[in-house]
Amino acid sequence: MPTPSAPIIQVLAVFATAFTAPTFKNALVLLYGTILAPGRRTVAAALRMMGLGASKHFTNYHRVLNRARWSPCVLSQMLLALLIRLFLPAEAPLLLVVDETLERRRGPQIKYKGWFRDPLRSTLTYVGKCLGIRWICLALLVPVP
Repeated sequence: MPTPSAPIIQVLAVFATAFTAPTFKNALVLLYGTILAPGRRTVAAALRMMGLGASKHFTNYHRVLNRARWSPCVLSQMLLALLIRLFLPAEAPLLLVVDETLERRRGPQIKYKGWFRDPLRSTLTYVGKCLGIRWICLALLVPVP
């Protein structure tokens, strides 16, 4: 199984407190495999890239994404704190950018879908609506050295 370099391991070790030990181990395998996998980024592709394509316990890796107890909000807060500490000078202002994206999705298995205003289909006199998922992204603007 390929192992990442020491600086990558140090950066990712910051997030270990947000997971249980077995879940963090499995999440790292999925992350490394996803980075290395060509084509579609699926759990199966990530496991194949890590040499675990024939693993008998492949369901443990699927459970990282759908049943394991971890919070994306907690990880986001940890990532924001890490980025501020690493890239933002002490005297610099904190610049945040918010973006909203509508992903058109339908079907009974899609969670959190709803009807939203579609800016691409709307005009000054007509409000176009679309069924899908609304993603809101918060970005930190920092000068990268």
